[in-house]
Amino acid sequence: MKGVFAAAKKNGAIYYRASITYRRKHISLGSFDTMSAANAAYLEADKLLKHTKFGIQQYQDDSPLPFEKWVILINFRDNGIYFGTPIYARPKFFYYYLSPTDVLKFDIDDLFYYSSRKIMKRKGHLFVADYGMQVNILNRYGIRNFAVAGKDYLFLNDDDTDFRHENLAIINRYHGVAEVTYKGKKRYRARINVPGYYVIGHYQSEIDAAIAYNKAIDVLKKRGVQKNYAPNYIDGLSPSAYADIYSHLKISDKILNYQKHYKS
Repeated sequence: MKGVFAAAKKNGAIYYRASITYRRKHISLGSFDTMSAANAAYLEADKLLKHTKFGIQQYQDDSPLPFEKWVILINFRDNGIYFGTPIYARPKFFYYYLSPTDVLKFDIDDLFYYSSRKIMKRKGHLFVADYGMQVNILNRYGIRNFAVAGKDYLFLNDDDTDFRHENLAIINRYHGVAEVTYKGKKRYRARINVPGYYVIGHYQSEIDAAIAYNKAIDVLKKRGVQKNYAPNYIDGLSPSAYADIYSHLKISDKILNYQKHYKS
């Protein structure tokens, strides 16, 4: 049958591969237990690539092709670009299909990244496999792994599937840092749980407050506090600039003298 090739597993069992060539690209359609199933996948792929009347929304659960391959073929047909992930590109953004009803939207600037990384969903969190590690896609926007939507970041149009940069607003970027009004002025408060929350100080910039939090971690560890604090990572700041800010920042005496006056 056209587009079908027999192959053997290590134990000698025969299975069938289906593939198709379109615009001089050889496309694998998957492996199947029977020749007829592989041929059905080939015929459906041929139909999708030849007829634009078939779109992503016409996918049926009993299709011989997996949904991911259906999206990949239709995007290739319509846009002339082959991606190995279920992406459908538009001029300024693209859709990433987790399923027929679970669709994410990203800026076109993110196309290269997601065209080579499969998005997985577990307990509401979205991950990609990156160099052998599972990475929360929110990290690409400077959002912490277990940040809370509505508290630490916002989807400005209330669509939590729209990950375009213009739709995401970060409220709390760093551990222990919050924007507050202090003595009538906008300031960034840093505080830490020792246990019990202690205010480290109020600072003019978010970065100063984040570094003050790191400094408080270091002080508390020297005072014998045994707690696994996660320090703030400051992107775009050289080691020397970080060290200069760190050395000049003042933090609360309650932190500096923690062991002398308070029990851990």
